[in-house]
Amino acid sequence: MRLIIPDFIENIVPYPPGKPQDELEREYGVKNSIKLASNENPWGPSPKAIAAVSAALANLRRYPDGASYYLTQALAAHHGLDASEIALGNGSNEMIEFLVKAFIREGLEVICSHPSFLMYQKFTQMRGGRCLVLPLIGMRHDLEAVLAAITTDTRLIFLDNPNNPSGSALDPAALYSFLAKVPEQVVVALDEAYIDFASPALHLDTNSLIRDTKNHCPVVFLRTFSKVYGLPGLRLGYGLMAKEVAACLQKVRQPFTVNSLAQAGALAALKDRTYFDDIVARNRRGREFLAGRLSRLGCDCLPSETNFIFFDIHADADRLYEAMLYKGVIIRSMRAYGHPSCLRVTVGTEEENARFLAAIEECLREIRA
Repeated sequence: MRLIIPDFIENIVPYPPGKPQDELEREYGVKNSIKLASNENPWGPSPKAIAAVSAALANLRRYPDGASYYLTQALAAHHGLDASEIALGNGSNEMIEFLVKAFIREGLEVICSHPSFLMYQKFTQMRGGRCLVLPLIGMRHDLEAVLAAITTDTRLIFLDNPNNPSGSALDPAALYSFLAKVPEQVVVALDEAYIDFASPALHLDTNSLIRDTKNHCPVVFLRTFSKVYGLPGLRLGYGLMAKEVAACLQKVRQPFTVNSLAQAGALAALKDRTYFDDIVARNRRGREFLAGRLSRLGCDCLPSETNFIFFDIHADADRLYEAMLYKGVIIRSMRAYGHPSCLRVTVGTEEENARFLAAIEECLREIRA
């Protein structure tokens, strides 16, 4: 077979998927493992969302609502926006892809940071664009470096806020100042997958940033139902943005990109504010508990505004990661992100957190011996 593949496609390294949990159990000879590696909501979605998904199963013979009308209207009411200022996709991954499709072609440029979400770079490569990757400074986005890197070819800037894997969030005043200095032809996408876990003082005024386009560049807020809402299996993300930007994204998306079950589950989850608030409170308590106990074990934890903790064990992270697998506890080594002594753990249920702490205390004793 003689395929003619463009260089910018040939050079893409596929996103590395993790092994299924049951395969890891088989490989390491353990049972009843717990997964604290993917920043999932350990309590799952609202029971009302589960009921809505179950009810929607009866209509699988029909195509989904291509406009996601009821969900879009609910999101507009929830955020105090017009429906024309909202776009939906198959996970926030697809929202990122829509932005790159709409604004990037060969020769144009995207700016993002490292470490952060790898798909910013990969989607840019798929379009033949250039991706300028700037290092985090003190595990935070370097906004001054981003401003200095903007050229006439720059069209998109991605900032995950809070950042994954550090868990850090930017100061709102610094962000407002930054956005006012970005040229008007550049779209800044704030990937807020974890913003619901962050302190309210760190939330931005989304509506004014979306609508006041005279005093700053266009801003897109990316959100997801995969984290606090506990629906990653349904793949649903959305963006809040000026209607002119949303109209561009509508032009590049496929029809029926958001399936019927996702629409039903998300609509019910969005309405269950009591459950939402409970998850946020549980996560905060669990995060504080884990950070305190890890510190007592001699680990340095970065302050987190998310549902995970980035911590330094001052030893070989891969060795600890492997040792934890034999205990049936799955966490994430940060060696691939350039931090060979650091790991990331998702906040779990009280039972999962206790099991994680018992396992890591024993494993740390072994590798530090």
